[in-house]
Amino acid sequence: MSHIPPLDPQVAARKGFRESEERLKRFWKVVDVEAGEGGWTVLLDARPPKTPAGAKLTLPTEAAARLVADEWAAQGEFLDPATMPATRLAATAIDRVSQAREAVADEVAAYAGSDAICYYADAPGSLVEMQARGWEPWREWAEDTLGVKLDPATGVIHHAQDPAAIARVRELALELDDFTLTGLAAAVPLLGSAVLGLAVQRGALDGEGAFELSRLDEHFQESQWGVDEENAARTASRRAETVVFDRWFRALQG
Repeated sequence: MSHIPPLDPQVAARKGFRESEERLKRFWKVVDVEAGEGGWTVLLDARPPKTPAGAKLTLPTEAAARLVADEWAAQGEFLDPATMPATRLAATAIDRVSQAREAVADEVAAYAGSDAICYYADAPGSLVEMQARGWEPWREWAEDTLGVKLDPATGVIHHAQDPAAIARVRELALELDDFTLTGLAAAVPLLGSAVLGLAVQRGALDGEGAFELSRLDEHFQESQWGVDEENAARTASRRAETVVFDRWFRALQG
C-alpha cells in the first residue's frame, strides 16, 4: 500500500535512521524500554533511537516497545533491517500513518471491494469446495461481528460490493490507533483480504491461519503440480510476515 512502504533498506544510526548505502555497525550494548509521556520508549544505552522524521520510538504498550527493542537487541555486528519488521511498523505509524489516517483507511477499505475470500474458482469442484469451506465462515463472521456483508462471486471478473460494506470497513479502520492501523494496512494487502486482516487484528484468527486461507488457490495448485524451491521460499517469507503482524497486534493489546 502506498502509505506503508516495505522495510527501508537503510538502517538506524546513532542519531536516528539515516540514508546511507554503507552497512552500519552496532554501536550500543544495552537495549531497554522506559515508560514516559505518551507510552513506552525504546532505549539504546539509555538513549532513544529516532525515526526517519526524527521522532522517538515511543509505542503505546510495554509489550509493543519490547517487541521493537528485541529486534535491536538481536542485531549482530551490523544492522540488518530485514530482521526489524516491528521497528519499521512503529516508525511508519509515528511518521506517516499518524499524518494520513484517512488515506490509509481508504486503502484498507478498498480491499473489501475486491476481497480475496469472495472470489471462487469456476472449477474444479474440489477447489470450489475447499474455498467455500475455508472462506464462508469468515464472511459470516464479518457480517455477524463487524457488520460487513460481502457477497461471493465466481470467476475473476470484478463483482461490485455494497458501498455500505466498504464504508463500514473504513469506519472500523479509523477506529484503530495509529499503530494498529499501520499493522492492518500492511497485513491486508499481504492477505488480499480486509476480512482476514481484521480477523487477525481482532484475535479471531491467527496470522498463519489467515495466510493459509489467503492462498487456497496456490495450495490447490501445489497439490496438483508440486512446489518449486523459489516459490516455496517466497511462501515461507510471506507466512513469516503474517506471523509478525499477529505478534504486533497482540503486543499492542498489552
